[in-house]
Amino acid sequence: MKRIVLIRHGESVWNRENRFTGWTDVDLTAEGVAEAYKAGDLLLENGFGFRMAFTSYLKRAIKTLDCVLDRMNLDWIPVEKNWRLNEKHYGALQGLNKGQTAEKYGPEQVLLWRRSYDVAPEPLNEEDPRNPRFDIRYRDVPPCELPLSESLKDTIERLMPYWNGRIFASLREYDSIIVAAHGNSLRGIVKTLKGIGDEEIVSLNIPTAVPYVFEFDDELHLLKDYYVGDPEEIQRKINSTATVK
Repeated sequence: MKRIVLIRHGESVWNRENRFTGWTDVDLTAEGVAEAYKAGDLLLENGFGFRMAFTSYLKRAIKTLDCVLDRMNLDWIPVEKNWRLNEKHYGALQGLNKGQTAEKYGPEQVLLWRRSYDVAPEPLNEEDPRNPRFDIRYRDVPPCELPLSESLKDTIERLMPYWNGRIFASLREYDSIIVAAHGNSLRGIVKTLKGIGDEEIVSLNIPTAVPYVFEFDDELHLLKDYYVGDPEEIQRKINSTATVK
């Protein structure tokens, strides 16, 4: 049997402030750090171990992974970072309060921007300082590949070459790997693994810092998927993630 564990980063500063984050590089809150350590404890208690880890270029995911591996005494395993695991780019919405945006545009429109498959927010202007081409960490990425806004569909298209060619392919070498990323990049992965339809994906919400396990046979056919942790607490987190405040 082979396993991939997906984990969304712990609560970030802008999660707490209810702001659209996207590619903005905000840190974890103290609660987010505690969530990540708890996830590591749960994985250790349930007998998980990893040979390889993957994460994005954004510190909230990197720090979550660091906390998990620290709790599991797996700080030594190789970690590969890639921008293709970044969160969906929220374009001109980045930094705005979700509640105030819902008051202005209506909760239905905000839900489309947050959860739909193919509706992207208004893009950034090319000269906007939030444009990732001005960020040194993306200096080696062709400018034509850097988004100014993304739908979930766009996020999946940018993610899949790396997922198929590197992450999923690594199961041929390693029996168990962990991927720490973001709500929408992980929704894209789950959509692909489980064959979720474009309309049904709107209702999929991934809680913060809860290990989500996918088990495969030796031919890499999906056998089952499940969360690790207390079911009531996990459902509470899912419900909280689904709410537009």
